[in-house]
Amino acid sequence: MISAQVYDAGGVETVSVESASDLEAARDAHGTTWVRVSAATPEEIDTISRVFSIHTLELEDIRSDVRPKTEEFHDHTFVLVKSASLRRGETTFDEEVQTRPVGMFIGQDWVVTLTVEETAVTAVERVWQSVENREGRILVNGPDFVAYRILDRVVDDYFDLLDEIEDTIEVIEDGVLEGPDPDILDGLNTVRRDLLSFRKVVWPTREAVSVLARGDAAHVRESTEKYYRDVYDHLIEIVDLTETYRELARGSRDIYLNALSQSTNEVMRRLTVVATIFIPLTFVVGIYGMNFSDGAWNMPELSWSYAYPAVMLGMALVTLILLYHFDREGWL
Repeated sequence: MISAQVYDAGGVETVSVESASDLEAARDAHGTTWVRVSAATPEEIDTISRVFSIHTLELEDIRSDVRPKTEEFHDHTFVLVKSASLRRGETTFDEEVQTRPVGMFIGQDWVVTLTVEETAVTAVERVWQSVENREGRILVNGPDFVAYRILDRVVDDYFDLLDEIEDTIEVIEDGVLEGPDPDILDGLNTVRRDLLSFRKVVWPTREAVSVLARGDAAHVRESTEKYYRDVYDHLIEIVDLTETYRELARGSRDIYLNALSQSTNEVMRRLTVVATIFIPLTFVVGIYGMNFSDGAWNMPELSWSYAYPAVMLGMALVTLILLYHFDREGWL
């Protein structure tokens, strides 16, 4: 799918793209040309590459889903970023960070955006609608401003994703305080995996935007650099938040493991109390289980009429004494 818009301060014109000649006419039209490509066929990709002199390796980078980056070419600047969203499952902690590559090629008076899936990327669609609706300053600025607006939308979605992860962390922290639960541990591992995946997106994106913000890109005007610096500042904040949430998840995991260890120690302590109480009782029962009644080594208690209740009373006293001792020691 290929669609194009040509716009300037005077208005917006939607161009029907059915052949390479249509693309060439849109490229050479007066004003800024924005070509939007999604789920293109190999033939359409070849046409885009030929008309705008885009190297096939750049297009391959988008399809191969490599890390975000910015590269400078003779007649355009190539920017690859990734939109990110949190896919929710049926359960509370069934979630996964999903990323979609967005390639932007910024020329002198044209910009090409390319996505590999047919489903529209929200950031690209919102900016496209802004051009159609003639909103803000987008019509009076060049193609580098369109790329900035898309980047800004992508980064705003990063904040939304972190807000969702923060909500999950709060649920986990409440669950950790209530006591050990295998679902909580699964949630902790899920959050840590999500943050690691998101970190692999954010860090290279920050480096890619820094190239645009510091004036190294020839096709980014000086008047637009300040907007990229604003996006760069937001990315620094996102990196800091990501690291903070990773620390929170790591801390929650440590608290969970400590609570689990404490619970295990509590169980072992109670079992130790029970075993300790039964040791002397087993000793007494073992002695009288020998039943020596004849010979030189006669057990006198065997012929005593009160022997049985006396032994039971003695065993009860031993139990009470041990319980009293364990209670004073704080083991009960």
